[in-house]
Parts: sequence; C-alpha cells; structure tokens
Amino acid sequence: MARRQFLGAITAGTVAAGGSIAGGLSFLTQSAAASELAKQQKRVLVVNLHGGLSQLESWDPKPGTATGGPFRAIPTSVTGTHISELLPETAKQMHRLAIVRSVDTSEDDHGKGAYMMLTGRRQTPAGDFPRIGAVTAKALAPDDIGLPGHIQITAGGGGRTNDSAYLGPKYAGLIMGNGQPPQNSARPDAVTQQADEQRNAMRRAVNERFLNRRRTAMTDAYTYSYEQAQQLMGKREVFDVSKESEQDQARYGKHDFGRHCLLARRLLESGITFVQVSHSNYDTHNENFNFHLEQLGEFDSPFATLVADLGDRGMLDSTLVVVLSEFGRTPNINHIYGRDHWGKSWSVLLGGSRIKPGAVIGKTNANGTEVVDGKVDHANLFHTYLQAVGVDTSKSFDVDGRAIPIADPASHAIQELLA
Repeated sequence: MARRQFLGAITAGTVAAGGSIAGGLSFLTQSAAASELAKQQKRVLVVNLHGGLSQLESWDPKPGTATGGPFRAIPTSVTGTHISELLPETAKQMHRLAIVRSVDTSEDDHGKGAYMMLTGRRQTPAGDFPRIGAVTAKALAPDDIGLPGHIQITAGGGGRTNDSAYLGPKYAGLIMGNGQPPQNSARPDAVTQQADEQRNAMRRAVNERFLNRRRTAMTDAYTYSYEQAQQLMGKREVFDVSKESEQDQARYGKHDFGRHCLLARRLLESGITFVQVSHSNYDTHNENFNFHLEQLGEFDSPFATLVADLGDRGMLDSTLVVVLSEFGRTPNINHIYGRDHWGKSWSVLLGGSRIKPGAVIGKTNANGTEVVDGKVDHANLFHTYLQAVGVDTSKSFDVDGRAIPIADPASHAIQELLA
C-alpha cells in the first residue's frame, strides 16, 4: 500500500470513529475532565478597565494623606471595609465581592501589563501564551452549546481575536463591537433557508471527502469555524440586547457600558463560558480626579446592577467576576494633577464562585506606596481565577502531544481567597 493511501485510510478511520463532519461538531470532543467541568456550568466574567484604574480612587482609598486625593472613603455592606466614594452602588454589593489590595506586578508598560494580567505570564519573545478567555473556553466550554465559549464586548469594531496562542483558533475570542450581534450572522434575504441548507450539506460532503485524505489540526479548525458560524446564526437572538425588557435596559442605562453589562448578563445566562466587557479609558496622566469622577460614574451603577442580578438569579455561585486593569496608578500626584503608571502596589476586585465574599486580602502602607502584607502578582491571580471555577492549575494542556502547563508552574493560587 502506498504511503498516501495508508495515511488516508488511517485518517478516514479516525473520522469515522469520532463522528462524521456532516453531523456537526461532534468530531471535536473535549477530555473527560473538561466535560465534567462543563456539566457544572462554571462561567467567568472579566471587566477590563483599560488604561490603568487608580486603586486610590477605587478599592484602596487613602483619604487625608499626601497621596490620597480629594475623595472620601465610604463604608460598604461589609463592616470595616471602605472603598472610594466614587463607587456608592458597588459599595452596597461588597458583601458579594472581595478585594486584593496587594498586587505587585512591577510592570508599568500598557501592553506588557495587560498581557501579564490576562495570561498569568510575563511576555517573552520565546513564545506566546493564551489569554484567560481562551484558557477558560478550552477548560470549561461544553461542545454542544452551539455558541462561542469566549466573547469580548468592546466599544470598537467586531471580529475574531488571535489571543488563543497554541490552543488554536477554536478558542479564540469573538469580539462584539459596540455590543452588536456578530457580523454577517444573519442569512441574506436573497438566500432561502432551503438553499442555505443545501449549500451547507454540499460543503460538509466536500469537506468530509477532503478530510479523509488530508486532515490536520488546521483543517479541523477551519471546518469548526463554519459549523460554529452556522449554529451561531440559528441563535443570533442571544446576542441582541434589545430583546431584554425596557425596565432592565433602563436599570442598566442605555449608554455603551450599561448596554454592554446587560448584554454580558444575557450571554452568561445563555451558557457562554467566558465574557469580557471593556471600559476605557483610565490612563489619567493629567486631571486624574476629574477623569475618574466621570469614568467611575459611568462604571458604578451598571456593574453593581450586574453583580446584584447575578446574585439574585442564583448565578453568582457558579460565575467568577473579576475587575482588573493592566496596572494601577502612582500614589504621587504629578504637576498636572494626574497619576502615572504604577505596578508596585495596586488592587483587583473579585467575586462569585469559590471567592470568599467580603474578603480583603493584603495591605498597602499609609500612603499606598508599597505592599506591606500579602504581596501577590499576576501569576498568583491567574491560578486563583481558574481554581475559583474548578480548574486544576497543576495540570497541563496536551498540545500536539506536548504537555504545556495551564498556569505558571512556579506560582500558586491565593488560597486565603478561596472558599
């Protein structure tokens, strides 16, 4: 038998054993461990405050000090825990949330800081690592949902990301630009449903014939993207926030961030495993206080409403909530009333799933210039995020026969934060 015939026969047998392409996505199955996690319906919501949120105007205020700025600290629903007065509605939800006040990443570059916070690793020319959304989708997303496992909601344009690295394009994020349904997800009026079904049947038949002889990881991903797109078109209403009640739209606010938070709730309720909502811009090198007054004024109510809804609907026990930035801002106030980049002593907010509600981890000194207790970094946080939703971060992903650790093996989770 010729080598090509032999390999073709082996590939054909593999396809037959794993399920026909014509049947949809069943040929791309997850491991037994991942399937078990998928049954638990764990989900992750990340709110990414781009530019570098000031910890002193949010989670770790220092009123009355040389670095504290003009805003007061207010009590929250957790006795003894205070946050900035710019977050009055979030303060009412702190019994559902936790603060890590001792983050030290020692990185003041926007790109490198964002990479570290979303991958748990330092950026290196030697290789790329998948972001938290791709890792979560790989570990937790069920195969049979017919929807992407990893969605990002931004105020910009839509499309696909390239943030899944060695996990492959199957786990890359789908970007919903300005919270709109995915591009080209509606069947054109000129194409009837019957014609569309015939076209897809022909595509599957041709694909199956091709894959019997030339199947690779790349062709699997290519086929998967078409199958997922077709299933997504059938569930397009999931992405349409206008289907929510007028009352809910009013509660969240009809500005971009309000709509995006309501859409995040809708997606999580529909079974999406990972949702990231972006809010920008916190890069306040000048007029820091005015900018935070405006930015957090827009953030506070929709975010608090989302946390309250997740709690009231019984979803918070299975949904991890993370509010992060690429770094914090300098305790010292510059000559144009701004705060600059600061990676040495800042804060991250978490809640839900296994996170201990009401916890405050770590401490900075009186002026917020250094961590004095419980120092943690990006790698500790990454382990914590994943362990909070049941992922064993001591394990590895099998990538083309090579074991690659899920998280930095030299680090560990913040155990005192996990219930």
